[in-house]
Amino acid sequence: MTVSRDSLILLRTIRILLYALIGLIILVFLMPRIHSLWITMSAEPRTVTARGELAASEKNSIEIFQQASPSVVFITTLSDHINFWTRDITRIPRGTGSGFIWDNHGHIVTNYHVIKNASEINVRLDDQRTFKALLVGASPTHDIAVLRIPVSMKSYKAIPIGSSHDLKVGQSMYAIGNPFGLDHTLTTGVISALSRSLNTEDGITIKDLIQTDAAINPGNSGGPLLDSAGRLVGINTAIYSPSGAYAGIGFAVPVDTVNRVVPQVIAHGKYQRPSIGISVDDRISALITEQMDVSGVMILTVERNSPAAIAGLRGTRRVGNTGLIPGDIIQHVGSHRVEDTESLLDALDQYAIGEHINVHFLRDGKHLKTTVTLK
Repeated sequence: MTVSRDSLILLRTIRILLYALIGLIILVFLMPRIHSLWITMSAEPRTVTARGELAASEKNSIEIFQQASPSVVFITTLSDHINFWTRDITRIPRGTGSGFIWDNHGHIVTNYHVIKNASEINVRLDDQRTFKALLVGASPTHDIAVLRIPVSMKSYKAIPIGSSHDLKVGQSMYAIGNPFGLDHTLTTGVISALSRSLNTEDGITIKDLIQTDAAINPGNSGGPLLDSAGRLVGINTAIYSPSGAYAGIGFAVPVDTVNRVVPQVIAHGKYQRPSIGISVDDRISALITEQMDVSGVMILTVERNSPAAIAGLRGTRRVGNTGLIPGDIIQHVGSHRVEDTESLLDALDQYAIGEHINVHFLRDGKHLKTTVTLK
């Protein structure tokens, strides 16, 4: 069969157009990739924009962390477990927490719940050296414990001590600790509230706590809470969270309490609550104060030669076989209102042994005041 010359030209033209169409389709699909590849091959680092000076608040945060973090330690605890069948004792990890250097004698302050029931306590310093710590003593009521490690701390600087009685809601706070075992983590926030109370698992109520929104997570317990001057104002002690993780509410033991409790624990191995040498009974006191339509705690007895006796306070006296003369009714200790035994003890707990305090009381319908030296 003979193909005409025109048919060959037509077939050749169709073939050329088909190749051209296929090439165009391929080009359409490959162009974006070719363009991207070209951009990638020709890309260069962008010009860095100058940062300029750090904000004053940033500089302050950096300075606080750099000065305080070397004094913060990482605490790990171990507990002994006995095998029921073999009676072998195995020491296993129990928990972690934070603490901070108190002085150059090797004393470390942390929370009591961090080291409670621990068989072994290890303290890791900022230079990564780890030492077994001795428990000097504790005050579970305040969730404070003091440890001691056998090493000179002269090369370490203790965090400056601040005050907590003059703190204000809204002040900036800085928390340093080891949450989840992460070394020296800084979180910031403000004081959310003051004079909070928290019930522990042991049924103890810790009072006068600082509430902060600075993030406090597991492992932060026992670490320092600092103010904007870098001073210690509290010990991070707990979080409020249904899930066990940070939920915006943290609590700290105020430094005024810490500075009152720790020296006693170091000296005596425990905290001794101040006393004025009286006995009271809420049930009997309530009967008398309700009849008199007053508030306060009535003194039942005054110990001989006690601070209360020396200050002239009187206990309840018996008249004849059935008559009683009510004792003095304490209404205020310093600036703290007294309504029952618990509030009286809480008020006394705000002062140190040897301190002079004003006691306001009611006697024979008269409001009187005396000065008592705590023992």
